[in-house]
Amino acid sequence: MNLIGQYDSPFVRRVALALRFYGIPFEHTPWSTFGDAEKIALYNPLMRVPTLVLDDGEVLIESTAILDYLDELAGPSRALIPDCGHVRREVLHICALATGLADKGVSLLYERVLRSERSSRWIERCRTQIAGVFDFLEEDRAQHKTQFWFGDQITHADIAAACVIRFTREAHEGLFDDNRYATLARHAEICEALQPFQDIVQPLAPPN
Repeated sequence: MNLIGQYDSPFVRRVALALRFYGIPFEHTPWSTFGDAEKIALYNPLMRVPTLVLDDGEVLIESTAILDYLDELAGPSRALIPDCGHVRREVLHICALATGLADKGVSLLYERVLRSERSSRWIERCRTQIAGVFDFLEEDRAQHKTQFWFGDQITHADIAAACVIRFTREAHEGLFDDNRYATLARHAEICEALQPFQDIVQPLAPPN
């Protein structure tokens, strides 16, 4: 299979990390959604990443749908999320908040680098939403005293949160305050120390 997209995207990175944790071999095509949009469009008319091209030519889009497929491949005993129950819903809740935050972070980045006339109202709304989610995640993570969010095994929630923290730090200086979000900062440190995180990483490149 072939994963299309650059690792500076928190969405692409979380898919690549799941592939690595599952031990699923894959090729990586680091196309940019701007510089390589026409190439991506051949596989995904939305021209968005991640896009995963399976060996038989089937194309999967959107990180949540791709991860659902990868979880199925891995099987319930190895999946990075419980197959049912309350904890599964909790993992999905944290993932939804983290990826929603990432969406806002990407929008805020595009507003800054792509628009000549910026909307102060839109910028403030995005910053408020980002801060609100980080506040919630900080409080929730602090309630879980285990190594990872929901125990001693890493889940999609851990990966999604760590990916968006790194992205926010690189894309928006000062928006993630290590003192205000000390528990999340420690969580990111634990995740980033793992070998897959060190292997699957790319400094943020500005849209071009």
